Parts: sequence; structure tokens; C-alpha cells
Amino acid sequence: MRQRTITALLALAIFLPFVIFGGLPFTIFVYLMASVGLVELIRMRKIGGYIVPYLLAILLLWLILVPSSSTLLTIGWFSKFEMIALIILLLLAYTVLVKNQFTFDHVGFILLAAFYVGLGFYYLLETRDGSHALRNILYAFFIIWSTDTGAYLFGRAFGKRKLWPTISPNKTIEGAVGGIVLACAVAIIFHLVEPFSHSMLTVVGVTVLASIFGQVGDLVESALKRNYGVKDSGKILPGHGGILDRFDSMLFVIPLLHFIHFV
Repeated sequence: MRQRTITALLALAIFLPFVIFGGLPFTIFVYLMASVGLVELIRMRKIGGYIVPYLLAILLLWLILVPSSSTLLTIGWFSKFEMIALIILLLLAYTVLVKNQFTFDHVGFILLAAFYVGLGFYYLLETRDGSHALRNILYAFFIIWSTDTGAYLFGRAFGKRKLWPTISPNKTIEGAVGGIVLACAVAIIFHLVEPFSHSMLTVVGVTVLASIFGQVGDLVESALKRNYGVKDSGKILPGHGGILDRFDSMLFVIPLLHFIHFV
């Protein structure tokens, strides 16, 4: 527990300055985190030592992360969509070059993995480039952290009924509800200190939805790890695992807040 706390504080001390400063340093930092997360996910699948698919997967991820306002959306004759389509064709062609040792299933996994990781980090960049950026990012992460904390504390104190034992044996229904309750309490305080342009009732409603989505994101990554027989997505963060282990909820929460036009 001590190691996890120290790592969390150090990670927060590194992450927050990038969020506050924004600009190119934040963009590079997000691209780096997303790339590490994608590599972690591909390694779970044990695709093998094929360097070309890894490079194409990273390139696909970077294209997904290009902001909608960027002048890089069109390069020469190729639009962003056309470049993504070209990478898909190259991945499929590679299956032929290696005589189907790298298979169609592998291609499908890489495509889904790139979009799964890329979507959340893309909207993280979009949030930082939007209005009230710091408020919106801090709100999202406060909701994620308070949900995790509430689920842990309430689960230990009152947890009896398992939430989804085949995926995550330690999570309980009482913990999940406790996470939502604490997230709502934090959101109310946050709204009083740094008001949104929405009513308190709307903020609470969105918080409940975001808290649920964050827990679903956590369960999705747990299901992936259980399916591929790994304990953590990586070892980059002592006591916490990999990038995906720390950002699994964010991959669901940040896009949700954009989809419902809350941020």
C-alpha cells in the first residue's frame, strides 16, 4: 500500500504540470502515454515478434490522436480517413507476406486496440484544447479517483455481494454504489468551488453516469487481462501496473462527457 501511495503521488506530480501547461508538451506526453498503453495491450495478446504490425499500430494510433482542428488532417492527397484506411490495407497485406503467421484475427485485434486506446486519449487532447480545459479535466479525474476510492473504502467496510466475480473477484456491489456516492459528493463540492454552466441536478446526474461508465471501463480492462492471463497490463508504475491499469476508466469517462456535450 505504501509503494502504491508513493507511486500515485509521484505520477500525479508529473502529470499535473503537463495538464496545467498544456500545449505541445502536453500533446507529446499524451502521445507517449497512449503509445505505451497500446503496446501493453498488444503484448497481452501475444501476437509475436512482428515489428511491422507494431509500427503500423502506433502510426494508426497517432493518426487517431490528431486533433480535429489540426492542419495535419490532410497531408498531400490523403485525408485522415484515407491514411487510416491505407494502414488497414497494409496490415492485411502483411498477413500475406508472412504466410498467415500474422493473421486476420491479429489485424482485427490491432485495429480495435488502437481505437480503444486512441479514443480516450483523443478526447483528453480535445478537452485540453477546449474552453474551461483545466476545470473539465480536473472534474473528470476527480470523479474517476473518487469513484475508485469510494469503491475501495465502501467495499472493504460493507462489501458482501460480488459485483462480477468472474471478471474482478474483489469488486462488490456495495463498493460500486459507494464509489458513485463519493463521486457525487466530490462533484457537488467541485461545482460549488468551480461552477459549471449546468444546474446542480445536471452535474449530479452526469456524475452518476460518469462514475458508472468509469467502473465499466475498469471492468473492461479487467476482462481483457483475465482473458489473456495477465495480472497487470505492464510494470511501468511500481505497485500500480501499466498505463492501461491507471487510465482504463478515463478511456470511458472522457469520451462520454464529450458525447453528452457536458464539456
